[in-house]
Amino acid sequence: MSLLALQQGFRDWLTTESDAVAARCAGPAGAGLSIYLNNYRGQLMACLRESYGTLHAWLGDGPFEAAAATHIDRVPPSSWTLDDYALDFPDTLIALYPGDPEVGELARLERALTAAFISSDRRPIDPAALADIDWDETAFRFTPSLALLLARTNAAAIWSAIARGATPPPAQMLQETAVTMVWRSGLTPVFRTVDTIDAEALAIVLKGEGFSTLCALLIEQLGETDGLAKAGTCLAQWIADEIIVDIGVRRET
Repeated sequence: MSLLALQQGFRDWLTTESDAVAARCAGPAGAGLSIYLNNYRGQLMACLRESYGTLHAWLGDGPFEAAAATHIDRVPPSSWTLDDYALDFPDTLIALYPGDPEVGELARLERALTAAFISSDRRPIDPAALADIDWDETAFRFTPSLALLLARTNAAAIWSAIARGATPPPAQMLQETAVTMVWRSGLTPVFRTVDTIDAEALAIVLKGEGFSTLCALLIEQLGETDGLAKAGTCLAQWIADEIIVDIGVRRET
């Protein structure tokens, strides 16, 4: 057996625990395979536990470890770095907890906060740069750490309570579907849940549409006075959140 075949067989055995594969790979050292298997699964379990500490606190030891074991069985590592292994865990949780949607939303929020923390750095714009711009042609560029997550439950409130050491509220569905913004402020990942109109406004400008397009759409929805006021409120909040990092020309239509 070639070294490559031996390595591939050993990898396959770690993910399938097939007796046939073990017989081909083990030889006289077959008893030692269980040690490698334990180390393999232990490292993946530790990776998930470290990546989803808040979710772990919500589920408890037993349910979390059961979910992690299911994920390890279903999803073998596919990246050169172990850091990437935790990325697909929310999908496993959504499948395991269809009647408890806050579980998947907690996992997605925790994953997004981690992604925001390691995102590339961009300095927010100076508000003074807005003084002399052409609003008809202006579009904004946002921090690469920004992500938008669909929110149907109070997962954000649960996460906040656990993070500050308080008793989390019971899981419940929101009266209306919302969106949770996640980004990094300085060196700290943060999030905020916004209503549908604010989320739609942000989604529009994230696509490269100009501020004038946003104003027109909000006027269509809310009327001229309220629409322009809403556009101004959104812009002021984005500046306060320090998520605008550049001013450019609106996308051509």
